[in-house]
Amino acid sequence: MRLVFGLVLLVGMGLAGFAVYLVNQQFASQESALERERQRSANIVSTVEIYAPSRDLTFGDLLTADDVKRIQYVRDDLPEGVFRDEEDLFPEGLDTPRVVRFPMFADEPILEGKVTEAGAPQGITALLDPGMRAFPLPNSLTSAFGGDLRPGEVIDLYWIGRVGNGPRTSRLVKSRLEILATNATGSNGRGVMLQVTQEDFADLQVLRSAGSLSLTPVGRDDLEEGDLTIETDIRDVLGIEETFVAPEVEEERCFVTQRTGTQRTQVEVECAD
Repeated sequence: MRLVFGLVLLVGMGLAGFAVYLVNQQFASQESALERERQRSANIVSTVEIYAPSRDLTFGDLLTADDVKRIQYVRDDLPEGVFRDEEDLFPEGLDTPRVVRFPMFADEPILEGKVTEAGAPQGITALLDPGMRAFPLPNSLTSAFGGDLRPGEVIDLYWIGRVGNGPRTSRLVKSRLEILATNATGSNGRGVMLQVTQEDFADLQVLRSAGSLSLTPVGRDDLEEGDLTIETDIRDVLGIEETFVAPEVEEERCFVTQRTGTQRTQVEVECAD
């Protein structure tokens, strides 16, 4: 009897120990799951909803309610000037669109600087900053770059011509002029419209009538103004130094006329001081 009791006691103690082991394993598993959940929660990125185009848009396009959608964007990386509410994007109602000032791709955040005010007129006048003017460049000037010029990029302008009877010179006349708009013109490249000040507009009119203009794009990371003192002519390019040769001055000679009868003879004499 005592033997049976002892066996039952041992079995009970074993079962109890096994139960304790299972409970400890369960607690450890739950603790591990909780730790993984805490780590996952710490890595979750907070996002907000903002408006983006539903299709690619270029300058001059109307931005309507049918052209936008809401996307998720990382809150900590939110750029300045985004639209989060429909009332901010279309303050005068869904029937009053904005005009696109700079090209945008689908799912790219719509920024205030890339669109006009709601209800602004469509066309070049909607793209100009206050106080600025539009100056068109001829296709012959832009064809060398084909379709590579884009709104928002900047260029330098050089003038090639002659002042008076002087040699033909090339000079940097305007630096970092902003491309306001471009439009396709077939195989000859793109028509380019610059945004310039009123003074620049007047200067460019004179320069274009007095010679020819040439452009070169400015690097995206180049933020410095060009050196407007740059000027060269053919002698500078070929390294020809202009020398001045003084004309020879003949020595002054003085004569007197002597008469002998009816004959007159020129006789050289010393010149008086």
